[in-house]
Amino acid sequence: MANCHVVLFPFTAYGHLIPMADMAVLFASGGLQTTIITTPSNAHRFSKSIQKTTNFPHQIALQIIPSKAPDNSDQILSDESISGFRETISMLREPIEQFIQESRPNCLIADMFYPWTTEMAAKFDIPRIVFHGTGFFALCASESIRLYEPHKTVSSDSEPFIIPHLPHEIKLTRKQLPHLDAEIFKDFVEVLIEAVEADATSYGVIVNSFNELEPEYVCHYREVMKRKAWHIGPVSLCNKNTDDKSERGKKAAIDEDEFLRWLESKPPNSVVYLSFGTLVEVTASQLCEIAMGLEACDENFIWVIKNGQERWMPEGLEARMTANGKGLIITGWAPQMLILDHESVGGFVTHCGWNSVLEGISGGVAMVTWPVIAEQFYNAKLVTDILQIGVSIGDVEWSAGSSCDGVDRETVEKAVARVMDAIEGEEMRRRARVLKERAKIAVEEGGSSYLDLNAFIQDIKAFKSK
Repeated sequence: MANCHVVLFPFTAYGHLIPMADMAVLFASGGLQTTIITTPSNAHRFSKSIQKTTNFPHQIALQIIPSKAPDNSDQILSDESISGFRETISMLREPIEQFIQESRPNCLIADMFYPWTTEMAAKFDIPRIVFHGTGFFALCASESIRLYEPHKTVSSDSEPFIIPHLPHEIKLTRKQLPHLDAEIFKDFVEVLIEAVEADATSYGVIVNSFNELEPEYVCHYREVMKRKAWHIGPVSLCNKNTDDKSERGKKAAIDEDEFLRWLESKPPNSVVYLSFGTLVEVTASQLCEIAMGLEACDENFIWVIKNGQERWMPEGLEARMTANGKGLIITGWAPQMLILDHESVGGFVTHCGWNSVLEGISGGVAMVTWPVIAEQFYNAKLVTDILQIGVSIGDVEWSAGSSCDGVDRETVEKAVARVMDAIEGEEMRRRARVLKERAKIAVEEGGSSYLDLNAFIQDIKAFKSK
């Protein structure tokens, strides 16, 4: 495998970047020459991944290209930056093309947000592999809606429709679909349309999932949609030791010993963990409703909030938490994998970003699904309707501004109580634990993802020798 060179070109938002960094470690551990293309402001994000490959035959290499993109890459999808989205990503084209021409790798794995890489790779006769950052079910469901437009058959935004031609009967409403009609999103929508076209003509798709999680949709994507695809996940499971888990993404905002001590003091499955990822913005009023709902349900909890949000907390909450030992608030980046993997944690209130869903499954926990943007509403349906390992927070709407709002404290209290329940919640956890074991087996030697990873490598090597 030493003569096979794989180049990865991740999108810079954390939800896309972190799994691709893990993917690079997987390739390097398989003996492949692995290069990550990144910008100066993002190069430091890969230092941990590179360290993991120090003793491999090929250490991960970084190819740093100039960029005028925002330093905080999650801001690239914010209201201020999204109007210039096409221009920001197009700036990267010329230096990447130059690198590909000079290095002539065996393949280019590029994020969906870089549709022009399909054409570019074809120019140099190398396969472009797409990475979406989501699972098979979301890819199948979104394509079905794009092709058949079932949302146009209903008379209101809240009337349910069935997503046609899928293995399960899945219902959505119009208000749960993306609405990007505002002028500010014009550029972004054009890139998404180009991405769909570039997907169809690319060599194939690499997916952070595993066959046992969504077998009908792996099959549907390959057999019905006729897409070449390999599942190699959960890629997060390449982080095996405590240090790797605690610093996946970036350094945690809390001392590891502190929260582990706190978790060790709690009975198994007695803690609910709440986090809405890096992109979702929780409003001040919603933060208060969550806080009051958590207090009312009287469960142990760890809650991750963003820097600055602590000032919105209800008066006296932290003092009461400290007094009764019920809650722990982490402000900033949390070691999510480590927390979800702990036996004390039994529930997870999540925005249903795909990385979070996979980490919840890998931790064997029950989930409260609270989708906000992107493909999160599809991921939520997978969790609640297909896998039956979670409950929905209720009737929430897709938010163009990535804003989490509009759920009252009683709803929060009831949803948390359901996933932490000794009967209903435990039944969901039982199913989740089965998936947890299957996830571990999938990435081990002989497992479905292990075999797909090897099939991918052989395919790419064969392409070069044609």
